[in-house]
Amino acid sequence: MTTTQIINSCLEEMCAISRTQFCVQDLNGNIVAATAEMAPVDAAMVSAFAHSAVDSQIIGTSYLLKVLDEGEPLYVLTATGSSDYTYMVGRMVAGQLRSLLAANKERLDRGSFFQNLLLDNLLAVDVHNRAKKLRIAGSEPRAVIIFDIESGSTPAAAFEAEAAAVQMLSGLFSTQSGDYLTEVDEHSVILIKSLSSKEDYEELERCAVTAVDMLGAEAMVDTRAAYGTIVGELRDLSKSYKEARMAMDVGQIFYADRKVLSYNELGIGRLIYQLPVTLCRMFLREIFGDYDPALIDQETLATIRTFFENNLNVSETSRQLFIHRNTLVYRMEKLQKVTGLDIRTFDDAMTFRISLMVSEYMKFLERKE
Repeated sequence: MTTTQIINSCLEEMCAISRTQFCVQDLNGNIVAATAEMAPVDAAMVSAFAHSAVDSQIIGTSYLLKVLDEGEPLYVLTATGSSDYTYMVGRMVAGQLRSLLAANKERLDRGSFFQNLLLDNLLAVDVHNRAKKLRIAGSEPRAVIIFDIESGSTPAAAFEAEAAAVQMLSGLFSTQSGDYLTEVDEHSVILIKSLSSKEDYEELERCAVTAVDMLGAEAMVDTRAAYGTIVGELRDLSKSYKEARMAMDVGQIFYADRKVLSYNELGIGRLIYQLPVTLCRMFLREIFGDYDPALIDQETLATIRTFFENNLNVSETSRQLFIHRNTLVYRMEKLQKVTGLDIRTFDDAMTFRISLMVSEYMKFLERKE
């Protein structure tokens, strides 16, 4: 909610309760928000009052009061009426606005702090000082969970999907329990999850799965989640964030059917993701020569996946695919002719599996470019 929306909502609510009209103007007299029947005070008068030494003043039939921020005037509040009741109500509204604006400022400051922290834009001493000012504990178990929101077909649909995701996640994870939400790009929501000393990766998995399921079922937002390792110090959160981002990328390449990814469970995919591009190209050329593995048809790929899932068992694979054993053997021999690999043997099967993963990684890099 923007500052203007916060002020306007407060004025409308207090007007309904006190039957008093209000107007808020900035230090130059420009109108920020006002109730329906309230006419603003002359801008010059407001500006003169804002820069004066007094905290309240009567002008005509209205009270002027300053809305302070850390002792300095931020806005000028006008309340209609010159009675003690109007003055008392005006003081209450000015105090309420001060509290609401301070809370909103702190929320925005926390968001900026966490964004810079995750992106490694802060020095260690700045992390300590700003965390202390924002009342954020420096030492406690935390981990980063990234929620990637499936963008809609239009910018408006994408914005609505992200807004719905943020609203639901804000209800699931509150700052009172030490959890914080922030954003570093337009398609992701970042959760900084606080954990107790007894909670571990099972709790992170449970939180991620619950959030993804609720976003899909109630907000109708397609979401993927990935989380990094648990860190004990606030300054190490950028490490957990980078791990979660890597897990998200690796999951999109190698584990497209999984909605929740853990950095600790990426296996060989994490290794391939960190290989230099030149080394990947050299490896594919060594295995396949001039043959492009992208030419392998989907039927053959599905057959290979099932064969690997059944631990190279020909009989079980043919049973699951509802094909004759000889048909399966024929497909494998056909693959062997073009690739030179007999996936019925362990060494060739392992080589082919890794080669396919490297090929998928290269496709991902091409799409990214």
